Amino acid sequence: MNRLAEAGKWFFATSVVAFGIQQFIYKGFVVGLTITPEWIPGHAFWSYATGIVLIAAGVAIAIHKNSRLASAVLAALFLLCILLIHMSRAAAIVQDLRERTRAFETLAMFAGALIVAGTIQDARPSFTGKGSLIHKVAELGRLLFAICMVVFGYTHFVIAGFIATLIPSWMPVHLVLAYFTGAGMIAAGLAIASKIQARLVASLLGLMFFLWFVLLHAPRVATHLHNGDEWNSAFVALAMAGFSFVLAGIPAESSDANRV
Repeated sequence: MNRLAEAGKWFFATSVVAFGIQQFIYKGFVVGLTITPEWIPGHAFWSYATGIVLIAAGVAIAIHKNSRLASAVLAALFLLCILLIHMSRAAAIVQDLRERTRAFETLAMFAGALIVAGTIQDARPSFTGKGSLIHKVAELGRLLFAICMVVFGYTHFVIAGFIATLIPSWMPVHLVLAYFTGAGMIAAGLAIASKIQARLVASLLGLMFFLWFVLLHAPRVATHLHNGDEWNSAFVALAMAGFSFVLAGIPAESSDANRV
């Protein structure tokens, strides 16, 4: 499980670096996971600045250099994105599926950064033990991530027909797979929130997201190399796989062997 969690942190770090590179390529005007508000003055400056922060934080997590601080900085950055970009569109988030997906993707990135920050090993057990601030941070991340999974799963049911068109042609029963993955995300969200068989479920969820990255997103990226949205979606899926694997690596509580 430790190796799985380590792989998860690498997936997150890789995705964050990719998001940072996109800030330079598109000067912050990124379709999908938006990080630089379109309305902010000096847009190019802020897009480059956030790009530097993302790349530096991703590298720090990958090489285990101030990785908890880097994760906390990323959490703060994604929280700012939620407050500055998505909260102003609250009505649209309720009514518009695209806006809701983007908002909850950002919330999932915030939650995942909290999870990573709260699960990095520290030399001071009293600082990281159960009931500590770091433990509470990880628990908040877990709950928010679980909520996002339920929302994403519900969305799969709402637009199952569209999801089916994204599944590679060589796979059978596209619509069934669309419903199956939606149900899987809802079930995973509930299991992670309730801590019932959470490690097993998080492992399977991470595997599902990783297979999406390899089988669904990578081929689409390969055939649309200049489409920033495809790149963005691919690395969002890889980050989700990473968060799931990190959750799977959290040791089970001694009071309940079936719980994380």
